[in-house]
Amino acid sequence: MTEVSSLTGRLLVATPALADPNFDRAVVLLLDHDDEGSLGVVLNRPTPVDVGDILEPWAGLAGDPGVVFQGGPVSLDSALGVAVIPGDEGPLGWRRVYGAIGLVDLETPPELLGAALGSLRIFAGYAGWGPGQLEDELGEGAWYVVESEPGDVSSPQPETLWRAVLRRQRNELAMFATYPDDPSLN
Repeated sequence: MTEVSSLTGRLLVATPALADPNFDRAVVLLLDHDDEGSLGVVLNRPTPVDVGDILEPWAGLAGDPGVVFQGGPVSLDSALGVAVIPGDEGPLGWRRVYGAIGLVDLETPPELLGAALGSLRIFAGYAGWGPGQLEDELGEGAWYVVESEPGDVSSPQPETLWRAVLRRQRNELAMFATYPDDPSLN
């Protein structure tokens, strides 16, 4: 088996050619990527469900919009908390993934984390790939891989994140931010 260079902490930005409706214009934050597979959450799929409707104790700590996000098509009945915590050390109940971004143990009492959280998002489900599956999709040109920024997790306008992430690239990817939703209308 070939060695996999970790993409943990990076963003997968769906190319306009990606045909899977689960990932149309998706921006995925990779939380884990190694030779055993990959796991991430879609950052730009807010649902109409308020965090307080399913995880009431965490509602006051969730950033705007205070809704649950559909993290991906796998295990939609489970919840993941992703938070940004600046500094070198995070509190009990938070595990650093990359930079200031980490996972929140939603079984931890929220008051133990509240003062430290810079932002919190709750995701129902996740995006997952088996060994080599993501690498195959990358080889087929389904995803752009770009650096993440802590603000991506808590974007107050998640619907515009796909274009915003592409627009900030300092190469030819920036022009894809203007790619029309339906190119046949051009």
